[in-house]
Amino acid sequence: MTMDSAPARHTGPGGTGPAGSAVAPAPSRTARRAATAIHPPRGPRAGQARSALRPQRVRRRDGVLPLLTADALAAVLTVTALSATALPAAALPVAAAAPLAVLLAALHAQAGLYRPRLAPSALLELPALAGRSAVLWCGAATVVAAVEPARALGWSALLAAVCLQAVLACAGRGAVNQFRRRNRVRRPASALVVGPGGGAAAVAAALHGRPEYGLRPVGLADTGTGPAEGDTGTLPVLATHEDIRRAVIQNSVRHAVFTRPPEADERTASLVRLFHDHGCRLWLADQAGTAKVTGMRVADPADQLWGYAVQPLLPRPARALERWVKRGLDAVLALVALVAAAPVMAACALAVRLCDGPGVIFRQERVGLYGRPFTLLKFRTLRADAHESATRWTVAGDRRMSPVGSFLRKSSLDELPQLWNVVRGDMSLVGPRPERPFFVAKFSTVHPGYEARHRMPVGITGLAQINGLRGDTSIEDRARFDNHYIDTWSLWQDLWILARTAASFFRFRLGGS
Repeated sequence: MTMDSAPARHTGPGGTGPAGSAVAPAPSRTARRAATAIHPPRGPRAGQARSALRPQRVRRRDGVLPLLTADALAAVLTVTALSATALPAAALPVAAAAPLAVLLAALHAQAGLYRPRLAPSALLELPALAGRSAVLWCGAATVVAAVEPARALGWSALLAAVCLQAVLACAGRGAVNQFRRRNRVRRPASALVVGPGGGAAAVAAALHGRPEYGLRPVGLADTGTGPAEGDTGTLPVLATHEDIRRAVIQNSVRHAVFTRPPEADERTASLVRLFHDHGCRLWLADQAGTAKVTGMRVADPADQLWGYAVQPLLPRPARALERWVKRGLDAVLALVALVAAAPVMAACALAVRLCDGPGVIFRQERVGLYGRPFTLLKFRTLRADAHESATRWTVAGDRRMSPVGSFLRKSSLDELPQLWNVVRGDMSLVGPRPERPFFVAKFSTVHPGYEARHRMPVGITGLAQINGLRGDTSIEDRARFDNHYIDTWSLWQDLWILARTAASFFRFRLGGS
């Protein structure tokens, strides 16, 4: 179990102030120029922030359906031609076209032939298409020879099928690419170029001068520490996280082109989360030609943008089944823990009632998944005459705490009622710690990555807590740990965090306080 938050030692570039407040630096010339170029969004900011956290489903003009259709048509035409020209004994039934088309799509997907490309070329894909066709038809010939030897395909028929399917698939994909290229020129998509200084301006100029890529740059998201360098033309330079968010919303941005790996710094990594939550497609334009993106799937063969090596930054696939398993595991474990901890909870409630007066359970509004508020339950740790403000930190050593409240807070026994929050679905056993709305709004403006913590259900314990980030510790460090937990989430990691939490709890009980 963990303790509530305490005043943060802000370690960001904004500086520190008393009581955990940040001292904002003076706005730079770049920031002032960006502020005049991007108008404020309509409607309340809080509502937009909550909706922005939900992953948006965006209709892609360059979806995989046309390519799937071309590949399936190539398989059907190949089977039809083979059935019409081969000897009757060696002819395949037309009904075999459907399973062959499905297997071909699976082979192409495994080879990355359906990944997004800025400059697709069917001829460059021809070796991969021919290789997958050979694997498919050799497998089909083996199955036919084993099941029905009379219909076994000869070497000439097999070679003809492989070559015909590869040529038809290449021709179909070439037609799809040509249609998409013309459509991109007529209706380009809005894009932001993300990177420091003149490098981002050079990529933006390449996009502006080559409309066949289908990306129309509408701004530069400068991730450098100083003023933007180089000629940025008429494009606005967006220097703050909020300016970038406004530009994405107002210009319906659907693509973001990074000029250096996103994990190069924390600010760039937070922009990846922002773009992904708004449904943008992400690209990395490697100016040096040697960038390696750790943890990202790299497309092969390499794509290019006017000489810059380009690769799509593909997010981790959604795992809805594992999320449902996580929810079921939370409910079962929380119910078991409630039953097992019932005597301890009864003793805690009796101690609070006898020492601190009436009002055993303390209720407080917290912010949960996607910014939705809920009522968090705890044992009361302050004296009956003390009032816990929604805008004031409660820290260890607070004089308003009774000896019983101090013990409950240090041992985290005050958080046992939150097991009922887990059963109800307000929280999870493992996740980012929930905070009060006032501090969520405050920290979201100071730390760009803080708001992204609400992509995952909040929890009783988490990765930040087992690493000692509770009490009087850095909010920036907590947000970084929480976002890392979300980005690398797995059921095994949840079980590992629960085991670490239980181990630390028992160490406290054995060692005393």
